[in-house]
Amino acid sequence: MSTTEQKPSRPHRTRNIVIASAAVVALCTGASAAISAQWPESTEGPDRSAAPHSAEVQKSLDGLVTETGFPGALAAVTSADGTTADYVTGVSEIGTTTPVPADSFVRIGSNTKMYVAVVVMQLVDEGKVALDEPVETYLPGILEPFGTDAATITVRQLLQHTSGLPNYTAAVVGEMDDMRYRYLAPRDLVDLAYELPVSFAPGEKWEYSNTNYIVAGLIIEKATGRALVSEIEDRIVDRLELTETSFPNVGDVSIPSPHPEGYYSALGEPLENYTELDPSWAWAAGQMIATPSDLNRFMEAIVDGELMSDAALSEMQETVPADDIWEGARYGLGLMSYPVSCGGLAWGHGGDIPGFETRNAAIPGGTSVTVAVTTLPGSLAKDEADAYSVAGAVNGTLDDALCAD
Repeated sequence: MSTTEQKPSRPHRTRNIVIASAAVVALCTGASAAISAQWPESTEGPDRSAAPHSAEVQKSLDGLVTETGFPGALAAVTSADGTTADYVTGVSEIGTTTPVPADSFVRIGSNTKMYVAVVVMQLVDEGKVALDEPVETYLPGILEPFGTDAATITVRQLLQHTSGLPNYTAAVVGEMDDMRYRYLAPRDLVDLAYELPVSFAPGEKWEYSNTNYIVAGLIIEKATGRALVSEIEDRIVDRLELTETSFPNVGDVSIPSPHPEGYYSALGEPLENYTELDPSWAWAAGQMIATPSDLNRFMEAIVDGELMSDAALSEMQETVPADDIWEGARYGLGLMSYPVSCGGLAWGHGGDIPGFETRNAAIPGGTSVTVAVTTLPGSLAKDEADAYSVAGAVNGTLDDALCAD
């Protein structure tokens, strides 16, 4: 049921600082301006030429298929010495014996928020955006329908999910079949949020809302005069030579090859192939596609300070409690932290979108891990409690990979 593979790639650059990264926030909650010369110019990536494989990691990944029921799973583990091992298990397509392609393309959902947050922090470094400035400064009137208090919502509160803005995906998730091939512009998504009640006064507490990152994406476009996709490509994707990372074009419902098929269903319904969909309804909150190794490389670049100043990275890592996600979780500016079983903290994000779930992290000492499965936990669950259990199995595999010898 399992396969492992090694392949050569670019040599990995040495870490400058020791921080961790990880993730667990779903996109679908249901119930180029030049970079400053102070940043390193290296675009070197992980080396697969001598990556050791762990039987413990493979066994844990296998369990996601044989015990939990995911059709397929894949992982990339980049060791502290810079080598990367790829793991796969299960089948690429239900009803076949075709194995999952190693280090293949998947939709990365809410990991997109990390890219958006990084671009915002770069604009902060450049003096084009201020974290504690009201959104009204950059997008006059956009929050007016949410009431008078919304005029005080700041950029920081958007990135940290403390704005109180309602989550527009609450109006999308239950209509997924109708939305699957429909294009929605970013302002259409804000319009969906207008129909929902405000959750709380700005800064009162933490609550995950994809609306925050749609507005953040619009701020990027206003501050730069360029499309969000262009800013992400120029500032991050091209800079780091992330050749297996993309922001789908308008109307593109496909995933680059090679890729496993992704599946989705409403709770208790049969799985349906959902590999193709128009991700425009996710936009800055979750539209992107990548391979596990590219996602590892991006996380490393964040925590190593390659993409922003030390001061900006420190701001990203100022967190508030986010125990609604899981015990000990905290949310910064597009980054989350939580304790790992072998000690220390993990930093990062993660993402869910119909067809795929990704969980990704980097631990102190240099190990980075991305685990992807080919359906959402809720698609396998019998009820809401069971969905938490299934999701916990994926998180457990991530933790196993982070802590493996």
